[in-house]
Amino acid sequence: MEINSIEKENSMEINKLSINQEVQKNFLETALGKTINCAVDIGIRSILPDFLEDQVISLKDNLLNYGLKDGISKTVNDAIDLGKSAIGIFTGNFESISQMQNAVQKGGIIDGMSALLDAVVNKVENEGLINSSIANAITQGKNIILNNVENNIEKMFREQNQALEYTDKYINNWKECFKNKDFNGMEKEYLKIQKSVNKLIPIENTIKQARNIDILHNLIKNNGQNFNLTKEQFELAEKIC
Repeated sequence: MEINSIEKENSMEINKLSINQEVQKNFLETALGKTINCAVDIGIRSILPDFLEDQVISLKDNLLNYGLKDGISKTVNDAIDLGKSAIGIFTGNFESISQMQNAVQKGGIIDGMSALLDAVVNKVENEGLINSSIANAITQGKNIILNNVENNIEKMFREQNQALEYTDKYINNWKECFKNKDFNGMEKEYLKIQKSVNKLIPIENTIKQARNIDILHNLIKNNGQNFNLTKEQFELAEKIC
């Protein structure tokens, strides 16, 4: 089977990724947005420990509806753009997880969240949806929320680095099995790659390797696990290994 037909037929998520600035940025924005949202939720529960679950949900909904949701998205977006400029990435993608983390830190995401919380709490109070004592409690306990945000972002990047290490390990294991013509071993590592890479913020080099492995793996699999490669297939194998 030809390489082009495998590329068209393959259903792995990594083959659907076009590694460009927008895809990478959207993935990072989504991951950070979820991380921050969770941190705010935990922070509110810490600041208002006597609140019932329904009261916490109601308060959080009011904050979201009056600017927190859109504000988090804008704060993350601005932090990424400012951070990119701060570390000298004016065009192109982030090339590593650590580069992303450095950009987010330099982009002022914590300061942005601080200003956002002040604005949203003030707006919700002015609308009469919370009283002054609750507004003051949130404002005075704002550092608890911000610390949670900072800690959760650091945790997210630690998990991303760990996922990248595992993915690189599985890719190298697959290459070794390929050299030994051990298809069963290749299949085990292939499934691990498939699962691990879909958790990663897209990094071009890793995604490219995973995509090429995907193509070659399925070429061999769909050819009865035959390792006798055509010239075109062999050139692909050399690029991977």
